[in-house]
Amino acid sequence: MAKITPGVGPQHSQLVVLVGATGDLSRRKLLPGLFYLSSAGFIPSCRIIGVSLDQLDADGFRKFAREALDQFSSRKVKDADWAAFAETLDYVPTGAGADPLKAAAAEAERKLGNENKRLLYLSVPPNAALSAVRLLAEADLVDRSRIIMEKPFGTDLKSAVALNAKLHEVFSEDQIFRIDHFLGKEPAQNILAFRFANGLFEPIWNRNFIDHVQIDVPETLGLGMRSAFYEATGAYRDMVVTHLFQILAFMAMEPPTALAPGPISEEKNKVFRSMLPIDPKHVVRGQYTGYRSEAGVDPESDTETFIALKCAIDNWRWAGVPFFLRTGKRLAEGQRIISIAFREPPKSMFPPGSGVSAQGPDHLTFDLADAAKMSLSFYGKRPGPGMRLDKLSMQFAMHDTGLIGDVLEAYERLILDAMRGDHTLFTTAEGIERLWEVSMPLLEAPPPVRLYPPGDWGPKSIHQLIAPHAWRLPFERVWRNPNPAGG
Repeated sequence: MAKITPGVGPQHSQLVVLVGATGDLSRRKLLPGLFYLSSAGFIPSCRIIGVSLDQLDADGFRKFAREALDQFSSRKVKDADWAAFAETLDYVPTGAGADPLKAAAAEAERKLGNENKRLLYLSVPPNAALSAVRLLAEADLVDRSRIIMEKPFGTDLKSAVALNAKLHEVFSEDQIFRIDHFLGKEPAQNILAFRFANGLFEPIWNRNFIDHVQIDVPETLGLGMRSAFYEATGAYRDMVVTHLFQILAFMAMEPPTALAPGPISEEKNKVFRSMLPIDPKHVVRGQYTGYRSEAGVDPESDTETFIALKCAIDNWRWAGVPFFLRTGKRLAEGQRIISIAFREPPKSMFPPGSGVSAQGPDHLTFDLADAAKMSLSFYGKRPGPGMRLDKLSMQFAMHDTGLIGDVLEAYERLILDAMRGDHTLFTTAEGIERLWEVSMPLLEAPPPVRLYPPGDWGPKSIHQLIAPHAWRLPFERVWRNPNPAGG
């Protein structure tokens, strides 16, 4: 059993109602995550009611959950822990309606015995979200509850405003947790620690020292079984609005008055208010060859599977600093990085051929994979006579600390935060509506999609987009291995 830090979990017992309980996200992340949080003692006690279209009973749901843990849990499942967890599981088919769900919730809360809170998790497609909200309201589950919503939060400004208005008819804004699993990752939160806990970096975190910023999240995966969802969404709606812009806000925000949900959300929203509308001339849309022949895809589809764009934050700190964002499917590598390029010295005293400027500016790079890594590159002298410089780097990896086993997976961290009522890593209605507002010029007049071969880095025009700079991916120098052979 893990050693639990006091205060990181909720103070009250939890009734979890998992809508979409037999879906892919539930199988891969939510059930394994809830099992770990429960068995490791992060939650005082909990009971879980699965709700889904499948006609199962409680035993059928337990069998489904056990198979999910065996296949997807990143930690060993002990029989005693499973037996205790299985006893907490119940199931109500969606088709049964509100009354059986209300009865199951009442029975679960009777067994919890003491004062409890409710966590309502909507792991459903966007078009099913409001019907799920109505079901929960009819089952009288709104009081004492917090509701987690999966992306996307609308598909444009009009739909986002309408969705928020409908949600607010049932739940208050402080009950709603719009989840972005990118912000639940340890490295994303490490950006806050890196910036605001150290006196070394914050003074240079501005337009005077930073030349440009890249947020690059290429994926090697294709669509899987998500073609219908992707056809209606595309890379921009799926990834940029809900993930990359959120990471941008953490990177660009002003220091909050306190490390608390309210001040942090306000500083993120200030970044979004300062963003200039996305100019379609500064966007490259791509589609991998063969996408249109996949099952469920329109043979003449204009949906982008790749997006790269330049955006700007028009405030005192970042005026004139371009932010380059890129993401897409079926690309050459799967990476998640933020790369910050610092301005080069205004004048070089080094002789021609010394190597200065030959390898570009100094970079600070955050790897946003679960095992956090950071790298700071710089020029240093090559040993020997003369003045020949090479690009060197200082690197940190979470593996170096011996604490990699303590890292919570993103969904585990975010579920805990929602149970505690902590909105720090979640998106507000104001923030998401503002992001759709700055997106409207692109959504109303998107540039044509350009084809790229699977396994490449996107359409060739991405190089004109970022010129005179260059994309950091693919890396010229790989990360050092934190666990060398025999180490």
